[in-house]
Amino acid sequence: MGPCLPGATEKTSKDGTAGIPNLQLYDVKTGTCLKSFNQKKMQNWCPSWSEDETICARNVNNEVHFFESNNFNTITNKLHLQKISDFVLSPGPQPYKVAVYVPGSKGAPSFVRLYQYPNFDGPHAALANKSFFKADKVTMLWNKKATAVLVIASTDVDKTGASYYGEQTLHYIATNGESAVVQLPKNGPIYDVVWNSSSTEFCAVYGFMPAKATIFNLKCDPVFDFGTGPRNAAYYSPHGHILVLAGFGNLRGQMEVWDVKNYKLISKPVASDSTYFAWCPDGEHILTATCAPRLRVNNGYKIWHYTGSVLHKYDVPSNGELWQVSWQPFLDGIFPAKTITYQAVPSDVPSEEPKVATAYRPPALRNKPITNSKLHEDEPPQNMKPQPGNDKPLSKTALKNQRKHEAKKAAKQEARSDKSPDLAPTPAPQSTPRNTLSHSTSGDPEIDRKIKNLRKKLKAIEQLKEQAATGKQLEKNQLEKIQKEKALLQELEDLELGI
Repeated sequence: MGPCLPGATEKTSKDGTAGIPNLQLYDVKTGTCLKSFNQKKMQNWCPSWSEDETICARNVNNEVHFFESNNFNTITNKLHLQKISDFVLSPGPQPYKVAVYVPGSKGAPSFVRLYQYPNFDGPHAALANKSFFKADKVTMLWNKKATAVLVIASTDVDKTGASYYGEQTLHYIATNGESAVVQLPKNGPIYDVVWNSSSTEFCAVYGFMPAKATIFNLKCDPVFDFGTGPRNAAYYSPHGHILVLAGFGNLRGQMEVWDVKNYKLISKPVASDSTYFAWCPDGEHILTATCAPRLRVNNGYKIWHYTGSVLHKYDVPSNGELWQVSWQPFLDGIFPAKTITYQAVPSDVPSEEPKVATAYRPPALRNKPITNSKLHEDEPPQNMKPQPGNDKPLSKTALKNQRKHEAKKAAKQEARSDKSPDLAPTPAPQSTPRNTLSHSTSGDPEIDRKIKNLRKKLKAIEQLKEQAATGKQLEKNQLEKIQKEKALLQELEDLELGI
């Protein structure tokens, strides 16, 4: 920001008389009042500046007024649309763009339009347009490169009765004219939507608790699904290579730190009672804080490394309150991106194990065994789900080989039945799983040893699949073992057929 950053203050008259200026703009360097306005509406009253402070925009009735070089005595440009409710200026340098929202009325849909400053006139002046129903208010989010906007459209009341907090939908609008509705696989509120600093993908946290989190590309196709969990917020690191999914507010402060290049979980720290979260500009450290007036007890802040270590901690005395905490700002590019590490960095701050609250048990059940039942079963991330090998369609070559193997197997079984016609095979029960293994021997020690090793590997794979089903994080080599299950079963079957 430049040295002459304008500021805004509100001042209202005692009797509320119309016409008395109640909005003043000051030059914070000199303290000079640059301009006074009469602001009638309480919503969306705050003026907005471009990042270089070259232009300033203000919503006035059905228009957006633009001022240049902080000269508020002359309106340089106007964007006029019927009943403009809100607008957002794009980040970054010129050319500046602006997104405007017009609510629907009398059966007409609401719409968001994108313009490039100062080209506002003419029927084809808009860069893009997206209309939609079910919108009492919207939140418009530009990406860093100012090439697209995400629009969260919200209604105050959900007419289906599914949610007390209304209904939300997510829309995508690009400056090249493309637009789409982002299809969210789980019903429920949209808690948070954030752009990656690369401007090529975004993450949405949505759905009834436990909430889902999904990364989408610019075609609004899902790229990676993080499954479900206790979360309501997402934070990309400044370099965009790490993503934190967190559950703050009425949740317990659980965080998941992800490497979004390899989609690997780095750490799962817990920042209980946090009301504030911020990435350090270096992309390595995280600040969490408990501040007043949101919470007036246990105020303080912690500085974390993204691997989960607490590097510094400050607790406010019991008779004091912490109102605000923030990182020192730096320009982009000051801190280069570093290679991600998965090993927790050393810390002198003693670790605190979060207190696990035990569930209430009525007196009649207190002397009985505890059952591990959950109200909601968390869905694991997509790269930790068990993936049966026969779910994927086989290629032509694989189908050909499968037919050959089945024919060979049938021929061997027929030959065996011809040699011993009196011994009819006992049918296997229907409940026997497909990988239940027989323990016959071939008489060849080498083949028996191979069969024993294969059974051991398959048993280990079954245990890994059970761990993944419970939500446990598996290593890369463990996931590769699970993917080899079909090949091992095939090899075992071939060896046993030769017995």
